[in-house]
Amino acid sequence: MTTTTRPIVRTEERQHWTTTILRIGLFWLAGAVLAATARIELDAISQIGAAAVAMAAIFSMAWAYTHFSAHHRGLSHALDAGIVWLLLAIVAEIVITSRIGHGWYALLGSPQRPLLRNLFFFVWMFAPAAFARRQEIA
Repeated sequence: MTTTTRPIVRTEERQHWTTTILRIGLFWLAGAVLAATARIELDAISQIGAAAVAMAAIFSMAWAYTHFSAHHRGLSHALDAGIVWLLLAIVAEIVITSRIGHGWYALLGSPQRPLLRNLFFFVWMFAPAAFARRQEIA
């Protein structure tokens, strides 16, 4: 019996780095708009409920990003995207706070509720990694 070896052929094309950054930014923007809208509209009813809806919005955008843009990427790419998402959320809150002249906490939560705020930090960072399918092939 003889076995033949066949080279592994990658069918996925590598995206250019600018396309990857643009897609990460666009999916973050969609998630940020949904999360901020949920927090602004639902905070008066229930802060925990508003936070849960906002986190569901972030997870849904993370699923959409990994499913439509990074389905062939691995866990390391998803963690990198999550770090970028967290940094964008921090920068957005800083910029909006400086523009309006008072604290704006719709993306990360109020410092008065540190547990919920820390939970948002983890959700922004690890949501894309929750949907990563496999390790990257070098």
